[in-house]
Amino acid sequence: MDTFNLLLQGFSTALTPMNLMFACLGVLLGTAVGVLPGIGPAMAIALLLPLTYNLEPTSALIMFAGIYYGGMYGGSTTSILLNTPGESSTVITAIEGHKMAKAGRAAQALATAAIGSFVAGTIGTALLAAFAPVVVKFAVSLGPSSYLAIMILGLLTVTAVLGASKLRGFASLGLGLAIGLVGLDPVTGQQRLVFGIPLLSDGLDIVVVAVAIFAVGEALWIAAHLRRSKTSTIPVGQPWMGKQDWKRSWKPWLRGTALGFPFGAMPAGGAEVPTFLSYSVEKKLTKHPDEFGHGAIEGVAGPEAANNASAAGTLTPLLALGLPTNATAGVMLAALMQFGIQPGPLLFQNEPILVWGLIASLFIGNTLLLLFNLPMAPLWAKLLRIPRPYLYAGILFFATLGAYAVNLQAFDLVILLVLGALGFAMRRFGLPILPLIIGLILGPRIEGQLRKAFQLSAGNISGLWNEPVAVVVYLLVALILCWPLVALAWRRFRPAKAAAREAALERDPHQIRL
Repeated sequence: MDTFNLLLQGFSTALTPMNLMFACLGVLLGTAVGVLPGIGPAMAIALLLPLTYNLEPTSALIMFAGIYYGGMYGGSTTSILLNTPGESSTVITAIEGHKMAKAGRAAQALATAAIGSFVAGTIGTALLAAFAPVVVKFAVSLGPSSYLAIMILGLLTVTAVLGASKLRGFASLGLGLAIGLVGLDPVTGQQRLVFGIPLLSDGLDIVVVAVAIFAVGEALWIAAHLRRSKTSTIPVGQPWMGKQDWKRSWKPWLRGTALGFPFGAMPAGGAEVPTFLSYSVEKKLTKHPDEFGHGAIEGVAGPEAANNASAAGTLTPLLALGLPTNATAGVMLAALMQFGIQPGPLLFQNEPILVWGLIASLFIGNTLLLLFNLPMAPLWAKLLRIPRPYLYAGILFFATLGAYAVNLQAFDLVILLVLGALGFAMRRFGLPILPLIIGLILGPRIEGQLRKAFQLSAGNISGLWNEPVAVVVYLLVALILCWPLVALAWRRFRPAKAAAREAALERDPHQIRL
């Protein structure tokens, strides 16, 4: 059955009253958490994971996808009205968006952000529907060694790209891999890292870990740095755009989409890089260079389109390969595992109703977000007035309630507090959160593929690279690991070469300077 027919079946699933209600709930929650600085979609989904145990998986994932897309939408509101990005991916929007707002053009800035997000999200979702089945067909032909290599590449790229310090990234990854080892060895049944505590024999529940690291860790961190201050937002009426605004926005929307989707699909690509690239591109191509830095509408339209297109790109490797490329995708992968659904290329074959219903819901969610964001922008701005102590006290309450609801064991609350303190310490010392979550999720899967590869090769180490795809991926891994050393050697070589040339010129002043 072709993609179009499968997508039509997906719409029949997504348009049921129950799934439509969860889509509406997801986009509303997502926009709200995007508007509130410090609360991202990853934290929101982690908080809701325990509450969705008894939900039908398709409905829960449709809600989570709505939260993800809504978070991308909502972050632009704080960037434009408050000059405080709700999400890291909307940092660049604040540069021109807040200047437009201060100049009395907040309505136009919010409108181009909302419409650009809708255009980019719709095109990105169409690309997801077109390319994900192709990736699946390729992935089904791969063996354990290729999967092992791809997952190792994902771990390394996420760890090496994020943050200013690679050492901190690998330290965070090591913590995630260690937490993933807690419990019983899946082959021998031997206890690992349980420290004589029988309740740890089943391992740490990924839901409890996600809630602790994201919600509790962030709430403690914010509480430690909370400053009582009154925030004043710029008033805005109903967002609208004039003819000239449309003319200056539609090309940046398309260019931002072209940049955002592929970056979202790449490991550690995320939305930050394409938004900065989009801003740079628009700054070079604009016919109004004097407005950049003073409120150019292209500087809002392009980055916001890149931001939302990257969200669709992120779902491509998540659904086709079971490979998360950012924190929100990692928590969504945890949700799949919570419902007993095996992520990876067989997901399209084993759960077609869920996958295509989810993809179809993205089209619906984008439309709902546009309908909600344009008329409700003034209401979203009022959310910024919620006192932060009340907000984060509520987060801690729901985190504790959700963690306890997973297994109804008080021991989980101890784990929640310990890992919450770990999340606080990681923020204190600058360790990125994403490598820990990716390591926790992919670690056991990497171990499974590693053992399978050795079993198929009778213990021969060549079984790790006995497929062409594995060889190519390992070459990429070697390049990623060696590139910093090569760059460092080159930086040291150039001054030495220049010094040698100057010394030669001093000895023979008549040499021709090259």
